Amino acid sequence: MAEISITHAHALPLAAAKAAAQKIADKLVSEYAMESAWEGEVLTFSRAGVSGKLTVSGSVAQLNISLGFLLAGFAPKIEQEVSRAMDKAFASKA
Repeated sequence: MAEISITHAHALPLAAAKAAAQKIADKLVSEYAMESAWEGEVLTFSRAGVSGKLTVSGSVAQLNISLGFLLAGFAPKIEQEVSRAMDKAFASKA
């Protein structure tokens, strides 16, 4: 099993940060057939072999992903792609 953890600081209001997290979840759902749900300020997502949480606060987005055995070899590529998506989604909209 592989673990991915990414912390991304942001300057967005909480509502905008949650909207940014939802955009990431929508992409995961459409591209990887994942299911997602909000539990307060935490967006959980999962499918066979993958589970994770994206916790959003007023200044930080913390992503934790657990990859099963079959996807563990792809962890570096997945981390790179998700980090890029977070950079884009949580960029300040000034």
